[in-house]
Amino acid sequence: MTSTRTSLGTVSTAVADVVAERSGAVFGVMGNGNAYVVGHLTAGGAPYVRMRHEAGTVAAAQAYHLASGGTATATTTYGAGFTNALTALAEARLARVPLVLLAGEGQSSGPRWWDVDQDALAAGLDVPVVPVHADGAAAAAHYAYDLAEWDRTPVILSIPCDVATAPATAHRTAPPIERPDPPRPTDEQVAAVAATLRGAERPLLLLGRGAHLAEAGELLRRVGDRVGALFATSAMAAGLPRSPWDLGIAGGFSTPGGWELITRADVVLAVGISLGDFQDQRGHLLSGAREVLQVDLAPVATHGQVTRYVRADAAAFASALLAEMDDDDAPAAASSGTWRERAPHAAGDLRAALSAVPELAEDGRLDPRLVARRLDELLPPARALVHDGGQFIGWMPQHARVSDPSQLVLVGTALQTIGLGSASAVGAARARPDRPTVLVTGDGGGTMGLADLVTFVSEVRSGVVVVFNDAAYGAELHQYGAKGVDRRGMLLDDVDFAALGRALGAGGRRVTRLAELDVVGEWVRDGAQGVLVVDVAVSRTVVADFIRGH
Repeated sequence: MTSTRTSLGTVSTAVADVVAERSGAVFGVMGNGNAYVVGHLTAGGAPYVRMRHEAGTVAAAQAYHLASGGTATATTTYGAGFTNALTALAEARLARVPLVLLAGEGQSSGPRWWDVDQDALAAGLDVPVVPVHADGAAAAAHYAYDLAEWDRTPVILSIPCDVATAPATAHRTAPPIERPDPPRPTDEQVAAVAATLRGAERPLLLLGRGAHLAEAGELLRRVGDRVGALFATSAMAAGLPRSPWDLGIAGGFSTPGGWELITRADVVLAVGISLGDFQDQRGHLLSGAREVLQVDLAPVATHGQVTRYVRADAAAFASALLAEMDDDDAPAAASSGTWRERAPHAAGDLRAALSAVPELAEDGRLDPRLVARRLDELLPPARALVHDGGQFIGWMPQHARVSDPSQLVLVGTALQTIGLGSASAVGAARARPDRPTVLVTGDGGGTMGLADLVTFVSEVRSGVVVVFNDAAYGAELHQYGAKGVDRRGMLLDDVDFAALGRALGAGGRRVTRLAELDVVGEWVRDGAQGVLVVDVAVSRTVVADFIRGH
């Protein structure tokens, strides 16, 4: 008779089997602490991606989720491998992204002289740790995935190095996760919101990632149509309402025409959106509203201008609100027609008019707004735009069209970090190999992310890397250099990323004139295969609206 210990194999094989079952992709850097798990995953044909830096493992897993909705796994060794991943782990926690970081740990008998207190580091980031024991290893792994998906958080699954090869048993079980039903609005709350919307002259529905995750976009579009409202979204929900009356992203990334209309709204219904600082634009975003109604899962309202807060699931609220409005045939209060009828241009192109903007700025480098607009024309509509962090982040969201939330992948905005773009693009490409992945980065973050630019070139079948290269840390230049801070620490050597791309096996082109961007169109016409690195020399003198203000 075969014993339980023999049939379950080792702790590493038991955990690896759960990872292969529960995870859409595994992004890892192998080391002493995770070698046995990774070896079992690769031997079994699991979707394992060899990353070059541990921070990249977590960033790729986060981007995989944002691009597909699925759960991915990152894996690193203990010690330096674990600490290298902390920046990306903090970003994922602040962004409320479910993923599992399978990390090696020191010996269960006590720390060695080179070990760090990984539990304490995780606690500092408010990231839960699920320890793995020889007894119940598979149950612990399942619990880690359950917790990540239920609480929308990264979870560390920690395997002590002296436990990794121990025989696995299954007597210990993980506690069940209580999954309470999401809060539902009361009839009184729904009726009050409906009455406020009906009384609005310029109603705006502001939709965020919470509405996207709840799959409430279509219901909320119908609510907006009922009262002739306009729509706007957070960056993480771009394209959600699928309506010609969508003004685009609200806040720092707003188009000029979208900003003008958003700030004129007299009633704003914000659903599944935090109304954070980037959206608020220093208190100006909601300045014209007499009523701000917020629907979210947070315990209390998250913005000081909220006049009515409803704690509820976005889909449950939208369904109830639509039913309430369909039951009441009362017209909107505006006697001169709906806002849509009075502002028909809202359904048009609200991007800035650039026809009079010179191709080259005063420093002889390209105007980044013209670059972004031309890239939008050249790239196929079905693409993923994956952004690193930096001043350049203001260009593509303003000038490139996004038809679905999964098309705009932002990793780094929650923590305001840079350098995670290359790894994020790897994750987004693995999530959606059916479309080209466009990595948009700056020269500062681009050089930080060189380790996983190698991964991007080797792993991605259809990708473009666009470097907005101003030879500077542009955000610091415009925020602090403008205030008189010495600029020498903000200026960078002008790196030739096209040459770097060619050295890694990609195509590469240095662009100093708009006509040279046609290389992107040629890549598309040739089948959009392989990776093309486009290094665009852009001006330092043009300031993004999210820094300058509208």
